[in-house]
Amino acid sequence: MEHPETQPYSAPDKREWPPTALPGKPGEYTGRPSAADVTEDVREDEPAVEEAPEPTIGSALLDELRRQIAKFVILPSPEALDAVTLWVAATHLQTAWQHAPRLAVVAPAKRCGKSRLLDVVTETVHDPLITVNASAAAVFRSITENPPTLLVDEADTLFGSAKVAEKNEEMRGLLNAGHQRNRPTLRVSGPNHEVSKFPTFAMAALAGIGDLPDTIMDRSVVIRMRRRRPGEKVAEFRTVRDTTTLHAVRDRLVEWLAPLHATAMDLTPVMPVEDRAADTWEPLVAVADLAGGAWPEAARAACLAMTRHEAEQDQDNSGLNIRLLADIRRVFAAEGNPALLRTGRLLGILNEDTESPWPEYRDKGLTARGLQLLLKDYGISASSHRFPNGFQARCFSREQFADAWNRYCPEPAPAAEPLLLPAPTSGA
Repeated sequence: MEHPETQPYSAPDKREWPPTALPGKPGEYTGRPSAADVTEDVREDEPAVEEAPEPTIGSALLDELRRQIAKFVILPSPEALDAVTLWVAATHLQTAWQHAPRLAVVAPAKRCGKSRLLDVVTETVHDPLITVNASAAAVFRSITENPPTLLVDEADTLFGSAKVAEKNEEMRGLLNAGHQRNRPTLRVSGPNHEVSKFPTFAMAALAGIGDLPDTIMDRSVVIRMRRRRPGEKVAEFRTVRDTTTLHAVRDRLVEWLAPLHATAMDLTPVMPVEDRAADTWEPLVAVADLAGGAWPEAARAACLAMTRHEAEQDQDNSGLNIRLLADIRRVFAAEGNPALLRTGRLLGILNEDTESPWPEYRDKGLTARGLQLLLKDYGISASSHRFPNGFQARCFSREQFADAWNRYCPEPAPAAEPLLLPAPTSGA
C-alpha cells in the first residue's frame, strides 16, 4: 500500500513541497489520514479504497515521534521526515547494527532549520553526545561498547579551509571509520607508550552549511534543509517546556525497542538499493519492519527516492570527466547511436552546447588533445578508421564507452517490481 504522504523526492528548486506543519497554525501537524478519512466520501459505485495496514505499538510510536519532529521543523519532503524519524529510532538499537548511518543535515544558507532539527534530535536519540569544541581524543574516549549518538552542529566549520580541515583530520577519520563495526583507531598512550585500540563505531548527526566532505556524505542519510516560506509556521522550541514531551516519546521508544534487540540483530531486510547506500539505510528499514503498519513501505519509498536524488546531485556536481562521459553518451544518442563517431564531429557537437562547459574549456573550447586527456583515466582513446568510401579519420567507437558509462553514469534503472515486504513481527 502506498504511504499516505509519500511523494517523489525532488530538489527544492524543482518542486514546492507542502509544509509538514499547517501554515498559520503553529504546532499543528497534518498527520496521516485514517481509513475513515480516506473512504468517507467514496460513492457506492466507486471501487473500494484499500485499507491501511493495521497500526501496531511500534508504528504508533513512530507516528508520534514523526508528529513531534514536524511540530518544530519543516522538512523538505515527507520522505525526509520519515527518514529522520527512523534514524532517531535506530539510534536506540545501535549495538544491533553492522553500520552506523550518519544523518547529514545540510542547507545552502543560515536560518534553514538545521540547528532546530538537531535540538529536537538531541532530545530523542540514544545517549546524545554534543561534540562542539570537543577534541578528537575526547570523542574517542567517549565511545564505548554501548556508544553514544554523536551530534555535531556547524560541521562545515570543521572541514572548511584546507588548514582547518587538516587540523580536524582526526575527527573526519573517526566519522568515516565509525560508520562500520570493527574499525578501531590506534593511539599510543601511557608512560610506556603502549598502543591502545579505541572503538569508533557510533551513529552521528552533523549539521552544516553546504555539503560535507564526500566521504561523510557517502555514508549519510542526507537531509537538505531550506528556509521556510512566508506563512509556513512551526511551534517555537523551548527546552524547559518541550523536552519533557520529547523525553517521554524517547523513553517509550526504548521500552518498545529494547526487547527487540536480538530480533533486530538477525534481520536482513529487503532493500531497494545496493552497496553503501544499502549499508547506510538498512538500520532505518529494519526499524520500519519491526514497527509494521505503513512504515515498511514508507521507509523503502524514502530510501529509494532520497538515494536517487543524491545520486543525481553527485552527477551534477561531479568532475568534468564524468560530465564528459554523460555528454558523449547524449551525442551518440542524438546521432542515432552509430558504431563509430568521428572525433571532429563529436567535438563539434560538444562545443556547440552553450549549456555545457565545453565551449569555454581552456578558453578555446574542447580540443582533440583535451578530449584525450579527460578520457585517459577510463582507458578510452581515439583511433584511425578507414570507411568503405576510402575516407580515413580518427574516431571513437561506442563500444569503448559502454563499460565507463555503466560504472560512472548509468542510465536510470527501470521501475522495479514491488518488493515483497516481511509481515509485521509479533513483537511490534
